[in-house]
Amino acid sequence: MSSFPTEFISVGSKGNKGENLAQDAREIFEAIIERVKVLDPANSRKWFDNLTAKHFSGGLLDIGCPDSESAGFLQDNCMGSFTRASQQITNHLISIKFSVSSQTRQDISLPKETGQMRLHPDYTFDSFVVGPGNRLAHASCVAVSKSLGTTYNPLFIHGSVGLGKTHLLHAICKETRNSIQDAKIQFLSCEEFVNRFISAIEHGSLTEFKSLYRTVDLLVIDDVQFLREREQSQEEFFHTFNALYDNRRQIVLSADSAPGEIPSLPERLVSRFKWGLVVRVDAPSYETRVAIIQKKAAMRGMEVSDEVAEYIALKVKANIRELEGAMTTLYAMAGATGQDLSLESAKKALGEKETTDRNITITDIIKAVTAYYDVRPADLQSKKRSQSIAMPRQVCMYLARSLTNHSLEEIGGHLGGRDHTTVMHACGKIGELEQNDQKVQSQLAELTKKIAK
Repeated sequence: MSSFPTEFISVGSKGNKGENLAQDAREIFEAIIERVKVLDPANSRKWFDNLTAKHFSGGLLDIGCPDSESAGFLQDNCMGSFTRASQQITNHLISIKFSVSSQTRQDISLPKETGQMRLHPDYTFDSFVVGPGNRLAHASCVAVSKSLGTTYNPLFIHGSVGLGKTHLLHAICKETRNSIQDAKIQFLSCEEFVNRFISAIEHGSLTEFKSLYRTVDLLVIDDVQFLREREQSQEEFFHTFNALYDNRRQIVLSADSAPGEIPSLPERLVSRFKWGLVVRVDAPSYETRVAIIQKKAAMRGMEVSDEVAEYIALKVKANIRELEGAMTTLYAMAGATGQDLSLESAKKALGEKETTDRNITITDIIKAVTAYYDVRPADLQSKKRSQSIAMPRQVCMYLARSLTNHSLEEIGGHLGGRDHTTVMHACGKIGELEQNDQKVQSQLAELTKKIAK
């Protein structure tokens, strides 16, 4: 495949020469997209076919995206695969830039660099699979996005890790932004809220902090259970909550437990969390799991037969995040072998885990992790919170949850007597890193192989 025409500019070329250049560029860019799908099947999406080559100059390829959400997704997850694909197709060193094709809808997502969560292009109401375990939560989120501050305020969503709570929070923000162009939205994790509050105290900027969070139209806080045992942050959040509620501004919260079951949370916060609607998200049923698999495959532009979807749904029952992990394994195998996602390949990819899970113990996992990260077992069971200790400890929890049948409480007990919410947080954090960080993904794969031997 030849390189991009050196004179290529996607718009502005005129005459036969310009038309030929544009045609060459389109063909080369289509080849790059197809190569990306092979190199990175887990992150590939059907909407990749709508990407455009906006500009190529000086070795920099500017790729046009439908909105800043998709541009952010590509920046965070696909920069490496697009760079490799471009270099393989053109045989030249090429740098990649992702930008929005049209600037008519600015600030459609919340910038990651400000400490807020970037909205995920996959997390919409349309892509959310509704079933018996989440029907009420979905309906209430849709209702809230259509009438901020009046229908259910606050809206409190709770459930175990990996059941779609964060998906719904993203969808609320997106729907609100689409319907109210100038809506002021703050969407962040509870941990980030606490960190920003502490930073405001340290830098003497509490006035700006209060102004930022008490004047929004929609405040969304994920994992609000981490307010426990943080008295100053609880006090600030109490006053922020009151200011928003009194001004009929919408508050949406998520947690792993119902308000009254979050330990060490003051009663005045618990009572306020119950003022609106409290809804629970339960694990998906078998039929819902099959539908989720089919939906996620379609989003990636891949076909999964009914028998493969049913096999995965029977095999993976815990939560949606584990379903995504199973699908990622299949995508990777299909990309590496060039074969279709058949029942045989699904069994090959997922069947080994079934035979090894029964023999793996938490002790096996701790032994492998401590050797890999060069830490002591006593460190993992200690109260130390440095990154060099916290990361291996969280990896232990994640692998124990993935490779054994132990409960959250049992896993926490083996690692210093930590409670189930700490284990859930660790599993969620490492699971997210596995999806977005290739280094962590490789580490987990290598550890799993060592443990399963």
